[in-house]
Amino acid sequence: MTAGVRQEPREATRPRTPRRTRLPALLALLVGLAGIGYRLALLLADAPPTNSDEATMGLAALHIARGEGFPVWFYGQAYMGTLEAYLAAPLVALAGPSVLVLRLPTLALYALFLALSWRLTRRLGGDRWFALLVVGFLALGSDRVIKNQLIAGGGYPELNPAGAALALLTVSLCAGVPGARLPRRTAAPGAAAAGTAASGAAARLPRWAGWGLVSGLLLWADPLILPFVLALGAVLAGCRRRELIGRAGAVLAAGLLLGAAPMLLDSLRHGRDPLAAVLTASGADAAATWGERLYGGLVLGPPLGMGFCSPGRCAGWQLWWAPAFVVLLLLAAIAAWRALRRPLPPADLGRFPFAANDNFPRSGDAPAGATERRVSAAVRLALLAGAAAVLAAYTASSAAGRTPVESARYLSVLAIATPALLWPLWTAARRAGLWPSPHQRDEAPGSDRPGHRHLDEPEPVNTGAAGRMRTRAAGVVAVAVLAGMLGTGAVATADAIGGVPATHAEADRHRALVDTLGALGVRHVRAGYWTCNRLTFASSEDVRCAVVDDELRPGFDRLPAYRRAVDADPDAAWVAPAGSPLAARLDARLGPGPGTLRMVEVPGWRIYLPRR
Repeated sequence: MTAGVRQEPREATRPRTPRRTRLPALLALLVGLAGIGYRLALLLADAPPTNSDEATMGLAALHIARGEGFPVWFYGQAYMGTLEAYLAAPLVALAGPSVLVLRLPTLALYALFLALSWRLTRRLGGDRWFALLVVGFLALGSDRVIKNQLIAGGGYPELNPAGAALALLTVSLCAGVPGARLPRRTAAPGAAAAGTAASGAAARLPRWAGWGLVSGLLLWADPLILPFVLALGAVLAGCRRRELIGRAGAVLAAGLLLGAAPMLLDSLRHGRDPLAAVLTASGADAAATWGERLYGGLVLGPPLGMGFCSPGRCAGWQLWWAPAFVVLLLLAAIAAWRALRRPLPPADLGRFPFAANDNFPRSGDAPAGATERRVSAAVRLALLAGAAAVLAAYTASSAAGRTPVESARYLSVLAIATPALLWPLWTAARRAGLWPSPHQRDEAPGSDRPGHRHLDEPEPVNTGAAGRMRTRAAGVVAVAVLAGMLGTGAVATADAIGGVPATHAEADRHRALVDTLGALGVRHVRAGYWTCNRLTFASSEDVRCAVVDDELRPGFDRLPAYRRAVDADPDAAWVAPAGSPLAARLDARLGPGPGTLRMVEVPGWRIYLPRR
């Protein structure tokens, strides 16, 4: 049966493809590892500084690890899910409670964000050099950015990787997976088309489920990401609306319900409204003038939130990113809209099957290049719309006017839109010939297959001298802005590194405090809010703390059981930072007689013990 069949050598059936440069990919890997290593070094040096909110998440992880409770919300409130506690609970069970153990999952989430951002940039049409730029920018870490990424205080470290994953899933569902091959043999053209469509829809079901699951988890963890979810969901509905009516919609809904199940079940059981709780906590009912809001939201917000400022402040020269951000947002949105509205090439209209009415193509049946281009533009536009909505909502809140430096953490999700935001700069630099070109100009974006040009790659055009000068000038401005971004971010990163020794010394003093309390046999204390849960978590609940204010009145206890335990102990001590108003008030109660206090001093802290 095999007579006359000649075996062809492998080289004859698989033609060789030209070698492509791996330099930008290798550099991106090294830059990404440097960013991860920088953050790991910070964690080992006890930076960024921890606080009682992070310790509250740590206590949730400790309770989960012990099987003592499975909290849905951050203790003491009805919003902000405890996803970080569930991620850290296995490590806490193995290694015991510590800030380092609590933050290892957040470091892994940051590494995942870098990888997803590289992939997203490639799928959106950027070449490897542009993806390297995106990774390099995200590898920098100013004070505010590091806190958002590494502190397990609830709601921030998981948002960026999940948002990038949603964008990637949207591209994949709308444009398909690069490198997908059609069947070699078919019985009939009509059956082949139907079979291919059916198999393609079935193959996409896991991605539909993933999209719903990630969205549900995000809404439970922190609704701050909602504008991105809605914008990407609109793109998905626009390009796959027919699939959404069938099994795909059911699978997506099931994934969404599964991801949001903790939030939904708690709301049904207790009648809580997480959205109302978020609006109340955001300061929507507090007083702040519109001038303060606009300054805090539009002037301070983008530089602080995206990593261009020094620890706890923004110098005047670092504020240049505020107008640049708004201009880039507008330019990138215009570019994405124009690419989305660009008509299909007339020559391509006859090369793909039409629907039954012979008038309009089926969704997903457009030529590969046109589909990729339009999906890329639509997803970029969605990312920019999400970023604009987040910035607008933050600016409208009183938090932007009352506490702009600390509240800039709400803008951490702007990093998701980095590939779309920097698109005009990349395009301008490429058109001017100032951007490194890939070794193979016919490399397909987001894949390793040759034979395709980059999406929206600038075409060479014949212009006059004036046109060439304008193109060159735009390219020079784009490169200058990119250099300014990297330079300003590097300065802010260096400033953050400069504060590490002081942070490490403070952590050492806090460890000495915990050791001293253990040596004194103290099991119950009263202290300020920013001391209490941190002390309890660091001692693995050997020391339980009730919150008091500077006037020694009861404060806000996130775990009321701690106050009951402290009130039941007549020998409960007091703890206050040296030089604080609370320490000054307690100093007035020092004395030799019964009912007074005696003090044990630890570097940076004071322990007050009752006399009997």
